[in-house]
Amino acid sequence: MTLTTPAPATDREARDRRPWFMLAVLLLGQFMALLDVTVVNVAMTDIRTDLHASGAALQLVVSGYTVGYAMLLITGARLGELYGRRRLFVIGTIAFTICSALCGLAPGETVLIVARIAQGAGAALMMPQVVSLIQTRFTGAARAKALSAYTAVLSVAFVAGQVLGGVLVGADLFGAGWRPVFLVNVPIGLLVAVLAGKVVPGGGAKAGRRLDLAGLAIAAPAVVLVVLPLVLGHETGWPAWTYGSIAAGLLLAVLFVVVERRVRDPLVDLTVLKIRGVAPGLVTLAAGVASYGGFLFCVALHLQSGLGKTAMAAGLAMAPGGVVFGLCGFFWNRLPQRVHVWLTPAGYVGSAVAYVLLGLGRDGGTLFFAALLLFGLSMGPAFGSLMVNALTHVPLERAADVSGLLTTTLQLGQVVGVATFGSLFLTLAVTSSATALTTAMACAAALLLAGAGLAVVRR
Repeated sequence: MTLTTPAPATDREARDRRPWFMLAVLLLGQFMALLDVTVVNVAMTDIRTDLHASGAALQLVVSGYTVGYAMLLITGARLGELYGRRRLFVIGTIAFTICSALCGLAPGETVLIVARIAQGAGAALMMPQVVSLIQTRFTGAARAKALSAYTAVLSVAFVAGQVLGGVLVGADLFGAGWRPVFLVNVPIGLLVAVLAGKVVPGGGAKAGRRLDLAGLAIAAPAVVLVVLPLVLGHETGWPAWTYGSIAAGLLLAVLFVVVERRVRDPLVDLTVLKIRGVAPGLVTLAAGVASYGGFLFCVALHLQSGLGKTAMAAGLAMAPGGVVFGLCGFFWNRLPQRVHVWLTPAGYVGSAVAYVLLGLGRDGGTLFFAALLLFGLSMGPAFGSLMVNALTHVPLERAADVSGLLTTTLQLGQVVGVATFGSLFLTLAVTSSATALTTAMACAAALLLAGAGLAVVRR
């Protein structure tokens, strides 16, 4: 009889901890990439002064990252499946880090704009690998916990960007002014790239699979044609080209669907939308993300332009709500199992109430901060449970397709939210910032209530 000696407890513990250490590395990279969506906002005045940048150039500094990021999200997910998720995550991290250094050292506005677009493209190679790796490396309760951590990072990063940006610009480290806003990514990015190379499982190209170049040639310009006018539209007065661009982008999106249904190995296998929970989950998620993007934009502007707070003070005022959002988004699965199915619709309704209260408490007093906390308490569990439920029935071999659609929904949803609610706020703020906030938050609440209805139907 052969006796099998069990592995030492320390070895088992090390194996048990390895996936969670991998997740921590992935989420640090994700946090860094998401931070750069908002961290630059507070540095605009200093960049204008230092580089003598025009208003149009400043818009491109802010939006260029979003354009580069959104353009390659779907492609990044498929490339990870074809050539290895560790390889793509590390390549994306290194590209993001190099471009961050170029941004921080940029001698003029042109270099800064190009580097920002390339920085967004690097983030697009990183981000889809996170969801794909969570799907393939975690199962059951562990997957739910990992997705909750993913959601918590999503919620906190956008608020943290404004706070960190204000701190770095205000500190004027080494007399560098705005440049540390970008240079801070360099040591973090190098650390993430090195650790990812050690702890993220490898994997080579899948036999018989190839990159859908026809789909890529349609998807990339389609996203750019939609995103670019949305991020630049209000500042440019919505000229005719913005509407033409959006229309052309939507036509290309229809063409993309037609092509993807006919090619043998599509960039995105759209049949994943037939998997239980995926399509309604993505629509519900889009409603929530759009309202969240508009909420962050409008409240931050009201605190600064309406109430006269500094950028850092505005970020700090929103920080408690962001922290509560993150904590509730991580620990929601500790609630009784019987209530999980209701967390998304109930959370959306609670967040809609919070938006209305924000509009009523527009003076920044007690009601305002209570509304921010209510928002975090409501939306954290709503997002956390939604992410898990939308991905529960996805087979491992379809992880890349769903992760590409998920990350694209997150990004485009936020852009649409900022463009829609931001334009409404800025138009009304010419007369009254308070009225603008009340109206924008009421509209955001209506969108969330529609999302709550979708969540009930999905259930």
